[in-house]
Amino acid sequence: MKFAKNTFLLAGIYGLIVLLPHYFMEGKIGRDTPPAITHPEYFYGFVGLGVAWQVMFLLIATNPARYRPAMLVGIIEKVSFGAAAIVLYLQGRLALQMLGAGMIDLLLGGLFAIAFLKTRSKLAADERG
Repeated sequence: MKFAKNTFLLAGIYGLIVLLPHYFMEGKIGRDTPPAITHPEYFYGFVGLGVAWQVMFLLIATNPARYRPAMLVGIIEKVSFGAAAIVLYLQGRLALQMLGAGMIDLLLGGLFAIAFLKTRSKLAADERG
C-alpha cells in the first residue's frame, strides 16, 4: 500500500509542478516552438484536464485501496500520451524534449500498473474479514 501511496503522491506533485506554469506560458511556447498556439481553447483545455488528473492522483494517494479502480484510468491517461509521443517522434513530428516527457509518462504508467497489482481492493479486503 505504501508503494501505491508514494507513487501517486509523487506523480500528482510532479504533474502539478510541470503543468501549472503552462497557464502563463502560451506566448512563450509560441515563440520558442512556432507556430503560435492558434486554438487557445484546446491548449487551456488540455492543461486543465491535465491538472484535474494530477488532483485525482493525489486523491488516489490518500487511500489507494478505495480508489484502486481509478488507477486503471490513470494508466490509460499515462500510456496514451507516452504511446502518442513515440509515434509522433518516429514520424518526425515531435521534438526530442517532448519524447522525454512522453517517456516519463510511460514510466509513471508502468509504476501505476505495479501499484494496481500490489494494492488489494478495499472490497476484497473486507470480504476476507
